[in-house]
Amino acid sequence: MSAPRNLVVLDAPSNLGLRPPAPGTVPGCHKLAGALRDQRIVRRLNALEGGVVVPPRYDLGDWQEGDGVFNAAALAAYTRRLADRIEAHVRAGELPVVLGGDCSIQLGASLALRRIGRYGLTAVDASHDFRHPGNSDRIGAAGGEEVALATGRGQDDLTDLEGLKPYLRDEDVRFFGIRDAFEDDRAELDALKIPTVTVGDIREWGADAVARATAQAFDVPDLDGFWVHLDADVLDPSVMPAVDSPDPDGLLPDELLALLRPLVRSPHCVGFNVTIYDPDLDPEGTAGALLADLVVAAFAQS
Repeated sequence: MSAPRNLVVLDAPSNLGLRPPAPGTVPGCHKLAGALRDQRIVRRLNALEGGVVVPPRYDLGDWQEGDGVFNAAALAAYTRRLADRIEAHVRAGELPVVLGGDCSIQLGASLALRRIGRYGLTAVDASHDFRHPGNSDRIGAAGGEEVALATGRGQDDLTDLEGLKPYLRDEDVRFFGIRDAFEDDRAELDALKIPTVTVGDIREWGADAVARATAQAFDVPDLDGFWVHLDADVLDPSVMPAVDSPDPDGLLPDELLALLRPLVRSPHCVGFNVTIYDPDLDPEGTAGALLADLVVAAFAQS
């Protein structure tokens, strides 16, 4: 057994990749990190303090539909800065636990790991976040496009930072917890041989078994490790209503925990991020408390 690595909690409170919930407002998921810190997540994880990577101001300016990804310049700058911090922790042998933010923060992890070597991505998410100009005419919100961007699909000012396109290879990506209702979205991914495991699949095969098989599949000489991306909307809205797209028929807490544990505890896992939970939609704080509990339990050694 390898020695346990130090966890480092790092805040990435960016909402640059989401559309405004209403005209003149900004998405509240930038408050995720603060809400989980209020749940004493750093102490409960027995983690080191990684500080905050402060994002640029959310400002759509004169962006209109058809202009590509909004906040693109700010996203590119933030991705580099977040990547700098993540890269330093990974090279130091630490395991960063990144508190988002929207899903576009995952680009920072992908860029950081691309600088170091070849890494995989395990995306635990209700949807694929694979929208790109080849399959949609509604490009704009990077929070629904970050896996496509990370695999080199989309505008060069986001897909080819530092000339490192693509940050992830198609064959090194795995999706888990996708809603069964999104079956139509799988055709493109199946053609690309990107595995998609739906909620129904997880229930049929067993969350723990699926996760263990995945961690083992990433244990190959060609890969240096893998990153785990958790979008809170993978949970069913009955327990996690505080997300921008609360689609029905999601995972229940015990199912998510059984999926996460073998992944984040694998010696090949090099980092983890959690995204999309919006404290503005959780006035009692119950969904945030559940999310913190799940993250802490996933990493717990006992």
